[in-house]
Amino acid sequence: MKYINANKVLPEKLLLEIQKYVQGETLYIPKQKTEHRKWGSVSGGRELIDDRNATIRNLFISGSSIEQLANEYYLSTETIKKIVYSYKK
Repeated sequence: MKYINANKVLPEKLLLEIQKYVQGETLYIPKQKTEHRKWGSVSGGRELIDDRNATIRNLFISGSSIEQLANEYYLSTETIKKIVYSYKK
């Protein structure tokens, strides 16, 4: 997160109004809800994990054991159980 001096981006009237509530502190201004994106949606990370999980489920259905999958994918057996026993469309 980068910090910007409010003097450089806010109109003076708005800055004076904000100073009634906060002075000399770091203030976080969140993005509007329409600007929020789900984790991994931009980088493609979410899609990679979804694909990996689908592969793990298919291997489990085909007969691979929880332990084999945990070793192959470097995940804990509990994580593999969550993947193979969760319902995913």
